[in-house]
Amino acid sequence: MKNLRIATFNINGIRARLPNLLEWLEREKPDIVCLQELKAADKDFPAAELESVGYGAIWHGQASWNGVAILARDAQPLESRRGLPGGDDDSHSRYLEAAVHGVLVGCLYLPNGNPQPGPKFDYKLAWFERLIEYAQGLQASDHPVVLAGDYNVVPTDDDIYNPRSWLKDALLQPESRACYQRLLDQGWTDSLRHLYPDERIYTFWDYFRQHWQKNSGLRIDHLLLNPAASAYLSEAGVDAWVRNQPHPSDHAPTWIRLASRKRR
Repeated sequence: MKNLRIATFNINGIRARLPNLLEWLEREKPDIVCLQELKAADKDFPAAELESVGYGAIWHGQASWNGVAILARDAQPLESRRGLPGGDDDSHSRYLEAAVHGVLVGCLYLPNGNPQPGPKFDYKLAWFERLIEYAQGLQASDHPVVLAGDYNVVPTDDDIYNPRSWLKDALLQPESRACYQRLLDQGWTDSLRHLYPDERIYTFWDYFRQHWQKNSGLRIDHLLLNPAASAYLSEAGVDAWVRNQPHPSDHAPTWIRLASRKRR
């Protein structure tokens, strides 16, 4: 396997944040990038601009909402799936999968689920069930698989600055956390938590009440690895400097590095 830096980034509007995205790509040079919340129709995706800095791309857009994309440095992702099974009546653009640089990458944008209780939370849990069912087969693959994206789940109270302020939020509900744990129980590795079991690491700081300035964050962007991929896991981190740029997304890119040789 190549030495690979793989990142996930909820861009929160790819046209509005394109300068930030291009600056990050040129500075950090990730090999594979999963983007969420494009908020752009397919025809408005900036493929030419990304190609100009060395990235091939596939995307599944949606006007004003949702949308996912996979970028590959000096390569073109080979699409293997668009949308999860069982979603014939689901019009949301939330899952895209491709073979890239010897790894199968699933890019996902799990529903937020607010307000809860209600139909949006029901949709979140139903979508999660579809993901869990489909992920079982990916987890068992002998090929390295990475499921990366905005999961809209704070796994534990150690992944948020203050759970008391978010007790009613869909991201912290017991049902949301139970679904995420069921994914892990299949045998997936939560890469950041695996390498940093005791550290407070955040990937999202909302725009209100100076949460960025106070480091009042949440960890909701995750890269899950099947055993064939986790054997190569060597590093993980968050490019928090991106959150401090002008007109930023409320997320920061979250990344892992897979070494060229097995680590365990």
